[in-house]
Amino acid sequence: MDKTDFFQKTEDFRRIEKAIQHLESNFRDQPNLDEIAAGIHLSKYHFQRLFKRWAGISPTQFLHYLTLDYTKQKLAESRSLLDTSLDSGLSGPGRLHDLFVTFEAMTPGEYKKMGEGIRIEFGFYPTPFGECLVAVTTRGVCHLGFISEDRETALELLRHHWPRANFLANQESTRTIAQNIFAVEPRNSGHPFHLFLKGTNFQTQVWQALLTLPQGKVFSYQDVAAYIGKPQSVRAVANAIAVNPIGYLIPCHRVITKSGAIHRYRWGTARKKAILGWEASSCC
Repeated sequence: MDKTDFFQKTEDFRRIEKAIQHLESNFRDQPNLDEIAAGIHLSKYHFQRLFKRWAGISPTQFLHYLTLDYTKQKLAESRSLLDTSLDSGLSGPGRLHDLFVTFEAMTPGEYKKMGEGIRIEFGFYPTPFGECLVAVTTRGVCHLGFISEDRETALELLRHHWPRANFLANQESTRTIAQNIFAVEPRNSGHPFHLFLKGTNFQTQVWQALLTLPQGKVFSYQDVAAYIGKPQSVRAVANAIAVNPIGYLIPCHRVITKSGAIHRYRWGTARKKAILGWEASSCC
């Protein structure tokens, strides 16, 4: 996918996000395609073409992946998967396995320094799920966040997380990384993504567990707590997931409530639903 395609998909996502938000607000009325399209000021036919260009499937198919019944079904499948294969690493067909992600956390001493002496290069890049901020160190990607408000707010959150680091805008180097992360075709596994994370021991344990969750599956917070051997720490697990610093690559979007509801995403529930629907459609 070239740069022009990425910009087009980012623009498409802005409208798709509005459509999903419209559904969130009016789902009890079960709006049809005409009503959804009218809600974002498009004709039904223009909306159909836009959606197919963005997701590769029809709006009706996509909405099916976002229904409560579907997520409950996937949760049940995931629990079975946990029983049979989670302990062995979930070597399924998920994109993260194809992308081959390696994980490194800061040492306790490095954590106390709050990024002192570390150079972080950052840049903004369009993706199929809206614009993102990517930040890297010599040891790997340290941040990936979608822009929910504006660039300066997103950058301020990054600086707050690494208060003593040296920051340098570098659009070129981060563009290559972003292109590889959101590439349609899987990366060559001989050149893995390296992640460099700053968090407590508990947080990094939760984030590492998230890396085992395959594409096309969803898990509950209780599932993740059980997997890391702390079934009574569901709230702490949820808090760790909520502050995941590397969105998409560490797939916190694949964790939903035990009831099957999709919410609690730091970059917006509409974006979370869009990513889950995108992944579900590409796995089917």
